[in-house]
Amino acid sequence: MTSRTPASVPQHHPSPQRHRRIGRKWAAVAAVALTAVGAAVALRPADGASAPPASGYRQQDLRRDAEALRALGVTGVQARVTAAPGRDLVATAGVAEAGTERPVPREGYFRIASTGKALMATVVLQLVDEGRLSLDDTVDRRLPGVIAGNGNDGRKMTVRQLLQNTSGLHDDLPGFDTPRQYREHRYDTYTPEQIVARALKHHPDFAPGAGWGYSNTGYVVLGMIVDRVAGRPWQEEVESRILKPLGMRRTYLSGTASTLRGPHAEGYQVFASGERVDVTEQIVPDLGGYVSTTADVNRFLRGLLGGRLLSGARMAEMKHTVPVPKPFDTFWPGGGYGLGLVERPLSCGGSYWSHEGGEAGYITLNGATPDGSRAVTVSLTTSFNDMDRTVRQQKAAGDLVDRALCGRGE
Repeated sequence: MTSRTPASVPQHHPSPQRHRRIGRKWAAVAAVALTAVGAAVALRPADGASAPPASGYRQQDLRRDAEALRALGVTGVQARVTAAPGRDLVATAGVAEAGTERPVPREGYFRIASTGKALMATVVLQLVDEGRLSLDDTVDRRLPGVIAGNGNDGRKMTVRQLLQNTSGLHDDLPGFDTPRQYREHRYDTYTPEQIVARALKHHPDFAPGAGWGYSNTGYVVLGMIVDRVAGRPWQEEVESRILKPLGMRRTYLSGTASTLRGPHAEGYQVFASGERVDVTEQIVPDLGGYVSTTADVNRFLRGLLGGRLLSGARMAEMKHTVPVPKPFDTFWPGGGYGLGLVERPLSCGGSYWSHEGGEAGYITLNGATPDGSRAVTVSLTTSFNDMDRTVRQQKAAGDLVDRALCGRGE
């Protein structure tokens, strides 16, 4: 249930090298000298609707923001703003494959990486709603003896802490920092037990509840708990509880498949050496392995925030946040982490909810208003091992999300 990330970044989250798992989150690839990279944008009047999202953020604004991301060295960009069923703005920029003029597909598949954590958190909270699980259950109650050794103690660690990344469980997901490592390990697979065993070789980062630290491994443990409580694989719970009810027909778990369904843009990683490598082909065996589209991610965010998946009480618990320390504050300025959701301030006042993700070659930023009335998803097909470039990329994509949700154009 995990994917690998270049070793030096918080996985499935903003850190340049653990992108192989932040989902491998931000690791990877810049587009160096691409020719004919124009931006293509279009209103997507699904179901016959013709009006764009009701706001001051228009087609030309999305086109401009997508092109600004391409100008940072991102090979391909696709972005979607949804304000109501059938009222989407869709923009693409760059190319689907370096060295070609093939356009980025407007409905293309991409790896959503840690955005999958919001799916897992939703399933866990649904089980709580049903009385089958408690957020205050200890890990040891549900998985006796699984978390033990080197100061790690599942008797003191709760489900809530796993969801909120306050468990202290160390993250040690495998990843690749060089092109050679990628080529040698892109088909490696790991069981949940193997991922947990890696973490348990380390002392905890802090006592449960005494700090905050992004832990992909914590979400691996949550998957094991869901397996035990539900009596079937967590993937089936996600499918039956979220994907089918919301009509997310183009979202799937890649499993041991190393390629993506078509159409899709190629994903690239720019390593510390400056070498750009096509890293599309790799096995991502965990929540980071989910593949989706901008339409489906927006559908999920709107459904979740719109109250279709959780009770009001559980939604309130999901939105109870704790501050995130550096380096995450660099990526989520003023942000707080709830139970599988991130709250970030809006420049126009208030805040929005999201869970971005990063895998080698694929970076996803997204967000939705508190009531789910408006959602935005941006997919980038280049990740960098360079922190400065990653920060610039993150800021530009975050600015797009902010402007679109605030309804602010030029």
